[in-house]
Amino acid sequence: MPALVTYEVEDNIALIGLNRPDKRNAMNDALLMELRDVLNDAGDKIDAAVLFGHGQNFSAGLDLAELSKRLTPEGQAPRKRRPRHLWHSTFDLLARGNFPVVCALHGATIGGGLELASAAHIRVADETTFFGLPEGQRGIFVGGGGSVRTQRIIGYPMMADMMLTGRLLTAEEGSRCGLAQYVVPAGEAFAKAKALARVIASNVPQTNWMITNVLPRINDLSHDDGLFMEYLNTSMTRPPEALKRLEDFLEKRAPALARPE
Repeated sequence: MPALVTYEVEDNIALIGLNRPDKRNAMNDALLMELRDVLNDAGDKIDAAVLFGHGQNFSAGLDLAELSKRLTPEGQAPRKRRPRHLWHSTFDLLARGNFPVVCALHGATIGGGLELASAAHIRVADETTFFGLPEGQRGIFVGGGGSVRTQRIIGYPMMADMMLTGRLLTAEEGSRCGLAQYVVPAGEAFAKAKALARVIASNVPQTNWMITNVLPRINDLSHDDGLFMEYLNTSMTRPPEALKRLEDFLEKRAPALARPE
């Protein structure tokens, strides 16, 4: 049986692929457990990752066929153990792990697929991408952290619209509300994501960690507490590589910043 999540490493970059193309990469417990294991395995071995979907779609979200088997007329079937929600714990590994993640999107990025993409740090959508949160029409609610992460990206009014009416957003519309930082021609999201991951992997790891772990936490704090946490982090001892990069800049050995075209 093929892996539900593919995993390979190129240099210091992990390439992580959702691999249920015949199911539009719908996510079930087995896929999430494989994704969790891959993220744990990558750990300190890499400096950045690219997350993508095999086939014609990134992910159509929750595997509703599997969910329907667990439901009873009274609601969710009871379980013997109630560990922390698998979706939350797995997506937290992505959002607040040891390395930045660039997500390459194409085709359906729906429901839980959008919640998964929202946990990534940078999202690249090709022109075939469309975003949706059809939970209102399915009689369910977001369960992969979307009520926190996706809502903070697009705001309550847009998220309520998408969930209540089933509204779908194109790649360009999603980009305008923050669901994608880059929009590229069809078929080019993976290559663009890899190029961005290479740039990210060349940064000082400590700085990448602060950007992916400290910065979002500061966003959750009050003004004064946020400034205090910023002060604590800027006061941390810097690795030798950081000093060398500052010296390279001051001595004009580093590339100059180019004006955007």
